[in-house]
Amino acid sequence: VIVLVEPVMGENIGAAARAMKNFGLAELRLVAPKDGWPNPLAETCAANAVDLIHSARLFPSVSEALQDLTYVYAATARPRFMNKDYVLSADLGGDMPSGGRVGLMFGRESSGL
Repeated sequence: VIVLVEPVMGENIGAAARAMKNFGLAELRLVAPKDGWPNPLAETCAANAVDLIHSARLFPSVSEALQDLTYVYAATARPRFMNKDYVLSADLGGDMPSGGRVGLMFGRESSGL
């Protein structure tokens, strides 16, 4: 499951769907997209992944989008200087639990999570 939190541009949602399709991922969740939904620019940028755009689920909050997931990885490119467990993307496969539903969550384009 891929979760996009408050994505600003429809084009980025479409690009995420296209990348998901390339890697065999099929479930896209959107938390309060800022550019409205549905968004024609998301479809344009999705190319052959328009089916993921059409099946994307919309949520009003992060907690609701994550409610049925067992484990969630939150991605960031920013150092947060927090004392929290983390895993590098290169090590993600070995860190994932074997049971339950796993999500990858990405934050806002401008400020992250």
